[in-house]
Amino acid sequence: MAKPTVAVIKTRPASVLEDYGRLMRLAGYRQAIDPRSPLLLKLNLSWTKYYPSCSSQPWQLEGVLRTLLEDGFDRSLLKAVENRTVVTDPWKGAKNNRWLPVLKAYGLEFTALTEVEWTVHKFKEPLLRLDRIFPEGIQIPKMYIGRNILHLPTVKTHGHSITTGSVKNAFGGLLKEVRHYCHKYIHEVLADLMVMQRELHPSVFTVMDGTVCGDGAGPRTMHPVNKNYLLAAADSVAIDAVAARMMGFDPMKIGYLRICHDKGLGVADPAEIRVVGENVEGVNFGFHVSRSLVIWGDQMLRRGPLRFLERAALHSPLVVWAPMASNIYHDWLWYPLIGQARIRRFGRTDWGRLFQDRYVLGAEGLAGAASVILKRGAAAD
Repeated sequence: MAKPTVAVIKTRPASVLEDYGRLMRLAGYRQAIDPRSPLLLKLNLSWTKYYPSCSSQPWQLEGVLRTLLEDGFDRSLLKAVENRTVVTDPWKGAKNNRWLPVLKAYGLEFTALTEVEWTVHKFKEPLLRLDRIFPEGIQIPKMYIGRNILHLPTVKTHGHSITTGSVKNAFGGLLKEVRHYCHKYIHEVLADLMVMQRELHPSVFTVMDGTVCGDGAGPRTMHPVNKNYLLAAADSVAIDAVAARMMGFDPMKIGYLRICHDKGLGVADPAEIRVVGENVEGVNFGFHVSRSLVIWGDQMLRRGPLRFLERAALHSPLVVWAPMASNIYHDWLWYPLIGQARIRRFGRTDWGRLFQDRYVLGAEGLAGAASVILKRGAAAD
């Protein structure tokens, strides 16, 4: 059996949009995704606010859109989507993370999954955990059935799952906002999502941004670290494994990756993955996982010494306290006291200046650049 291919390249702000095209073609995306079929662009929103490395970067979305349109994908078949959690708002997140001006410039709209039809889907393959967490049936967006999907995660750590990437990006689309019930069994649930995607989507592809990576208490309260990498692959497990190894982790010791590998849902063993482009054999960011106060509290209630309070605190009408506490901690305390200082430091970097100049202040230039791509596509048609 052929080894899965993961493409990895180095980039810089001046060339990142063109580099995304080079990356995707190197990874063989045109062979993996049928341009004549509807394609979901699954964005990654970990925080309603903008915080570097936390959510899909605007240049990530633009680079992918430019490449798709340059290569003849029908714009009418592309749909950018994201869901909500109990602590995030997809529309506000799309605005703050500057996805909306990118989508507008390229003639697309944003679709919040809270506003589409959901349906209970009976999966044919047995699941490890989700059918027991949701015994009344697993609801999924009806529009997911039969559509290809392209994931847009970032390279970062996570307090629940150690790393997060392509596999966990499905978590935010295939499950409703009550998916926090799954944190107790996160590694088994992530493997279930791979089973579900195999049944729902003819093709799955991932384009991962590692220009600014997240180290520490992911997925929100991390240290943003500029690393200037881009990754892409058709195997979600393989790309997450390569990203994990680059961060400094052994992918075969990460629960969800090991389960997926053992169940044949993808390849997590680096020895069985073909990396093309940049040589990353000796790359080690030296990242470490830590937990924010909110994730620490969640784990104490679900698996720790406070688990006798789990049902009352997290599975009853009293659960409203949890998102309220999370928002108070993250939005009202951590973000202004710690996060904004890190954002200011980020703003003085090349990537910070790109964010500000092109996506905050440069709407006219963005629209002008997009019009060139759209005219090329029209001429090709």
